[in-house]
Amino acid sequence: MDELDQAILGLLSGDARITLSTMARRLKVARSTVQARLERLETSGVIAGYTVKLGEAARAGRLRATVLLEIELRQQPAILGRLKTIPEVERISTTSGRVDLLLQVAANSTAQLDKVLDEIGGLPGVLNSESMIHLSTKLDRAV
Repeated sequence: MDELDQAILGLLSGDARITLSTMARRLKVARSTVQARLERLETSGVIAGYTVKLGEAARAGRLRATVLLEIELRQQPAILGRLKTIPEVERISTTSGRVDLLLQVAANSTAQLDKVLDEIGGLPGVLNSESMIHLSTKLDRAV
């Protein structure tokens, strides 16, 4: 990726609905150049898709928590399979620290969150879990 590719990604990160013409004008290149670059970024897997990033108004009323899991590593495939079936689990990441999995969970109420945390902690192969409820977001640069 060169500087033009990075500039295109930067514009898309700010507004995924930006038109090719607008990008071309801002980057001072031909529209066909932007279109060719986008196609190459998509084909190569740099751009995996386009999505909607929900704002605070849409997320209001949703409780979010980060869940740290220590697991029996040989049970990881089964645990991942089960976690993927729980709709409140939004993201699963493996880690290199003292825990094995880091989850992002969202629920509509404390009762629902409590139920989900109990379900996760009770999965076979889960040795220990720790949860941290998100209070407010001070910075979000996620793409």
